[in-house]
Amino acid sequence: MTALVDVEIGLRQQRGALDMQDIVESAARFLEDAPAIEIIRWAAATFGDRLCLTASMSDALMIDLVSRVKPGVDVLFIDTGYHFAETIGTRDAVKQVYDVNVIDVKPSRTVAEQERDLGPRLFGRNPDLCCYLRKVEPLNRALEPYLAWVSGIRRDESATRAGTKVVEWDAKRQMVKINPIARWTQDDVDNYMADNGVLINPLHYDDYPSIGCAPCTRQVAPGEDPRSGRWAGMGKIECGIHL
Repeated sequence: MTALVDVEIGLRQQRGALDMQDIVESAARFLEDAPAIEIIRWAAATFGDRLCLTASMSDALMIDLVSRVKPGVDVLFIDTGYHFAETIGTRDAVKQVYDVNVIDVKPSRTVAEQERDLGPRLFGRNPDLCCYLRKVEPLNRALEPYLAWVSGIRRDESATRAGTKVVEWDAKRQMVKINPIARWTQDDVDNYMADNGVLINPLHYDDYPSIGCAPCTRQVAPGEDPRSGRWAGMGKIECGIHL
């Protein structure tokens, strides 16, 4: 722990002289093998109120972890207009159970306005554009006041996430991205949630291991890849937020 404190102090002292990317590279090396809670402590100490967390409300694992270190942390929830009722219910439960500040992030157009302007069922005709308009662009706007954001992505989730670092430079948004559970396995996730009574979206109990917007998420059969229910048949595996 002393070493972690030392690196926090050192990074603060260097902030005026070093480019943020240098800080990120140093932190990524030092924290690669650190427990998730220590990575979050570093992030909270380094970025203070300019740190936020994004949450899809698939579960409250990251909310539980981050709120232990930084009570009242801003949690950005992208309300796409296409969520399952269970996802909205999980968001509402999170507001009641955890000491966090949930901020609903909305697209610039309602679903009705998007259908008026671009036609119905854009999610089926051009899912990349739909994800951009309803997820990526709203999140980009919402992240502008912050210096760093925390995500819950893991290396074992997909090939596109295999190279995820615990601390990395988000070049697209010109800010720092912290992935405290990047090294965790699904067993690690399940054990933490069971041991700590973490809120979970009830859809998980109905064969939805990965939950996105209702039109683009289906149930997953036993033995299938947990993310195979997302954009099934569309040749798409990411919404674009983490690319």
